[in-house]
Amino acid sequence: MTKTTLLAASLAAALSAAAPAVHADTLKMECNVSGPWKPFCEHVKSRFEAETGHKLEFIEMPAASDEKLSLYQQIFAAKDPNAVDVLFIDVIWVGLLDKHLLDITDKVKDLEPAFFPTNWNNNVVNGRVKAVPGQVDAGMLYYRKDLLEKYREAPPKTWEDLARIAATIQEAEREGGNRNFWGFVFQGKAYEGLSCDVLEWIASYNGGTVVDPDGNISVNNPKAAKALDTAASWVGTIAPKGVMGYQEEESRAVFQNGDALFMRNWPYAYLLTQDDSSPVKGKVGVAPVPKGGPDGQHAATLGGWQWGVSAYSKNPDAAVKLVRILAEADTQKQAFLMLGIPPARIESYEDPEVQAKAPYLAQFRDVFANAVPRPSTPTRSQFPKVSKAMFNAGYDVLSGRATGAQAVADLEGKLKRIKGRDWK
Repeated sequence: MTKTTLLAASLAAALSAAAPAVHADTLKMECNVSGPWKPFCEHVKSRFEAETGHKLEFIEMPAASDEKLSLYQQIFAAKDPNAVDVLFIDVIWVGLLDKHLLDITDKVKDLEPAFFPTNWNNNVVNGRVKAVPGQVDAGMLYYRKDLLEKYREAPPKTWEDLARIAATIQEAEREGGNRNFWGFVFQGKAYEGLSCDVLEWIASYNGGTVVDPDGNISVNNPKAAKALDTAASWVGTIAPKGVMGYQEEESRAVFQNGDALFMRNWPYAYLLTQDDSSPVKGKVGVAPVPKGGPDGQHAATLGGWQWGVSAYSKNPDAAVKLVRILAEADTQKQAFLMLGIPPARIESYEDPEVQAKAPYLAQFRDVFANAVPRPSTPTRSQFPKVSKAMFNAGYDVLSGRATGAQAVADLEGKLKRIKGRDWK
């Protein structure tokens, strides 16, 4: 090598070492690193920085979903490119935040087969993918294994089975000394949780999804009316009248205290019922939400959280790389092992580490596979009004202020007024 060539090579090396990486970006990802999410946040940061050469910073958001959504809406209203790049959004926000989420269709469409179809399709707005599933959730039926065995009953397949079994065992347990025992508890308060229950009841009787995926209002039909009347028949018979003030935790408290045979709730409740301090530890089973009669279907309301990219991000390509890492099987497995979050990827339920930590999780797979999305994507920014109309209709029937037929007709009228010419 000549002196000139050697000098040129040395100069190039020096300049290369001194100059920053041309394409290195700093991304901001929502992750509450100061709380229990810290190990997972750091795991993602380590992987992302090692694999991409970019830097990752975290922003913290309120724990309450409504507060978090309000803050996102403020950020997006300002179109702030420096606020957040990758965000964690509720399954019902995809349509609501549609115009603020980057279209990532071409960058992630290869991932579709890895996820539960209903969960993936919930994130598709007007044919464009706006988010990738991060965790999945769905309503399910909890039951007392010991009591069903004691009275020689099997987990109910239909709501009619549930009502019969609940009434029989409720009477027997009360005669045996537990005067506070009830057959069934669920979320009956007028809030989003009741919208989830209303959707499950109506869909289970093949009454549709209130608003169909194409945006058509479909709730005013006899099967939907029957579903609501059936639910109303439980209040004061197999369920306490106080159930109309119950949210998830009130329902869980009654069930976990040993004072109910059946409970409708979300997967999070399982580990809590198995805590060492729980009176029902080792006595709890889970099953799909019952069908509406023998011709009905198991219809659990879809829940969960999704990873999306801000449409105002200055680093969209790097942000998509981060979302793909968050969507990987190993990343979602780590989220489960560290946080107990049910993975959104189908293959995770066959993973030996996941099965070893939570053998019960395999029971949830079929529930997640058949979950029914709330009509949030087709109704877009108007979904909060739609949900309010849904839970108020359900509450009116539970309280006896309306029959099922009256409620679904009234709900149809309200939804037509909300929709106007089209959902927007």
